[in-house]
Amino acid sequence: MKAVAITGVRQAELIDLPEPHARGHWVVVKVHTAPMCTEYKAWLAGAPTQNLGHEAVGEVVEVAQPGRLHVGDRVVVMPLYACGQCQLCLSGDFIHCQNGTSVEAFTGSPVGSSTYAQYLLKPDWMAPRIPEDMPYDLAGLALCALGPSFGAMDRMNVTALDTILITGLGPVGLGAVVNAAYRGARVIAMDSVPFRAAYARRLGAETVLDPNDTQALQAVLELTTGLGVDKALDCSGTVAAQRFCLDAVRRRGQVAFVGECNEPLELIVSPDLLRKGIAVLGSWHYNLNLYPQVLQVIRRSPVAAQLISHTFPLSQVQQALALSATHETAKIMLHPWE
Repeated sequence: MKAVAITGVRQAELIDLPEPHARGHWVVVKVHTAPMCTEYKAWLAGAPTQNLGHEAVGEVVEVAQPGRLHVGDRVVVMPLYACGQCQLCLSGDFIHCQNGTSVEAFTGSPVGSSTYAQYLLKPDWMAPRIPEDMPYDLAGLALCALGPSFGAMDRMNVTALDTILITGLGPVGLGAVVNAAYRGARVIAMDSVPFRAAYARRLGAETVLDPNDTQALQAVLELTTGLGVDKALDCSGTVAAQRFCLDAVRRRGQVAFVGECNEPLELIVSPDLLRKGIAVLGSWHYNLNLYPQVLQVIRRSPVAAQLISHTFPLSQVQQALALSATHETAKIMLHPWE
């Protein structure tokens, strides 16, 4: 099969790998759509790897034993490789599983774990079916495009009564705009890239602020009668944006972080949490039991399909990664069989 490998700084190419085979309750999925996420960072760094991607949509083509899925089923492939047996997995919170495994640990070979490939291997319970009338590309929005923010907004109970601040308007942040607008919330967004700001307005953001504006916090207060936003969601993974969310939320409000960040955030308990009475939560993905609701957003939102800004054949992955690195995209979909 064809798969993508990073071979140097800003260099990616197709390579040939053996096809994976079904084993136990793990099935082989023929990848029809591979949504791109943050893989461009590895491309920029140039660290050699053949394991790219964590989002995929496709068709089951091989099973090893009777189970949840059958050959021909169309599925969304969830990220990671959770155990499926712990309490977190059984309750749907597989993303937080502490006992996860890997393709290599299960089969003795790493082949089958990449989504930038024509085939992959996945536990059947981590590949929920998609409706027969839903195109693969649209179903791909049920992963990182809409998933992280959907999970966070579900936990914060975002409704039409809320004003929500969304910081960071990459594909995840733009998906957050779609989710918030679908729920009827008023959206104040923030990003410094003009392309992203314009895209967010198209998707339903009322106002988009520039984080480089020294009056941005004052602008939020003016837009909220001096109180601050009801809820805030950081999708950028930057300390400055996380700090802004804490400062911009009203007393007794809620803040959620979905953007990956490994830098320390200065937070002082009394003024930041106790005196304001706010709740702060981390949210990585969504509970698997919410999957039908995510599909409803894809079907019913008038702007969800606009989250897909570009599609590329896998053979043009070099161009796709270069475009992704410009930050002037929404969600990019790769097609491994083109």
